[in-house]
Amino acid sequence: MFEYFPGNYVWNLSVVATLNSGGLIDEVDRACRPLREAATRGEDAGTAEFLQAWTNLADTLVAQADEAEEEGHPRTAGRLYARACNYLAQAERMQSASAPNRVATYRRCLDLAQRSFDLADPRTTRVEVPFEGTALPAYFTKAPAADRGPAPVLIMWNGLDSTKEHMIASGVHTELAARGVSTLMVDTPGSGEALRLGGLTARIETEGWASACVDHLETRDDVDPARIGLAGWSLGGYYAPRAAAFEERLALVVAWGANHDWGAVQRRRLEREGERPVPHYWEHVLWVWGFDDLDAFIEHADGVTLDGVVERITVPFLICHGADDRQIPLEHAHRSYEQAVNSPRRELRVFTAEEGGAEHIGLDHLPHVRDFVADWVAGTLGATP
Repeated sequence: MFEYFPGNYVWNLSVVATLNSGGLIDEVDRACRPLREAATRGEDAGTAEFLQAWTNLADTLVAQADEAEEEGHPRTAGRLYARACNYLAQAERMQSASAPNRVATYRRCLDLAQRSFDLADPRTTRVEVPFEGTALPAYFTKAPAADRGPAPVLIMWNGLDSTKEHMIASGVHTELAARGVSTLMVDTPGSGEALRLGGLTARIETEGWASACVDHLETRDDVDPARIGLAGWSLGGYYAPRAAAFEERLALVVAWGANHDWGAVQRRRLEREGERPVPHYWEHVLWVWGFDDLDAFIEHADGVTLDGVVERITVPFLICHGADDRQIPLEHAHRSYEQAVNSPRRELRVFTAEEGGAEHIGLDHLPHVRDFVADWVAGTLGATP
């Protein structure tokens, strides 16, 4: 993996994710160059400086976008707004749960994302998925194939620290649309807008979120209800298989990064084994799951496992994992595959360092993994490009 900040895995992960999600190396370098000394102080220290540097970069792009929009160049402006959103979303992800500017920064990400859709991506719209008296915020990208009639759709879920804006930046919705598949990108409880603005925290029983998403999609006349799939990346590699084991209307499931026994991973992290995805890790985890006591959370997290669950999956099941994933050991992918004995088509795809995609969820070569997933989903759902 490209390491801009030698020895600081968490900061490097943000840089690599940004570059592999449409960021430009010159812009990223301009933001990161003043941060080299701060990065040597560890993953937690300096995150406020990280946010300020990347906010300055976003401000520059927004000024350029405003000028382009005034001059009648909407696509140029839209793409600039999208890159500014990408940079801010990555910097926001690095902040502690209690950081004073975190919510304001995230609200700005929402605004920039909407501006980019309005000007450069009109097939993507904001939707609200009804859920337990409130709603799960989401983006829906309508594939061109849906203009001719109901089309298949993939529901996309986050992990522990990403947002639907990171999904947009990855381009997965664009690739799926080109293959004839629409995409519903959802901030589930414990992630993104649902957590930050809605106060919804994560839970073990993710099938309720899946049912809400499917119920919503079944109300749309541009969706084929018999061809609705579900994918989750990172901690979504637990969320999605768990949901598919109980929500029988799903046509397929993808673990984009296996997460078979996330509770066991937390106990390893208490012993400082393996890498962690974000700074201020334990504060972040307690925020996501709605706990204020670490011991109580660790006991609860023991239930975040797919043992005794994946056997219930009866639809095609793709498991993607990086051979050198430093967060979730490769054995988790093998366990999910070995236990999913009732899936009619289970597939384990391990990405190597030689081809790229060997790090966590393939962030070191995200387009390579993204396109593999898009091909598999489109083929399995029988999509028409």
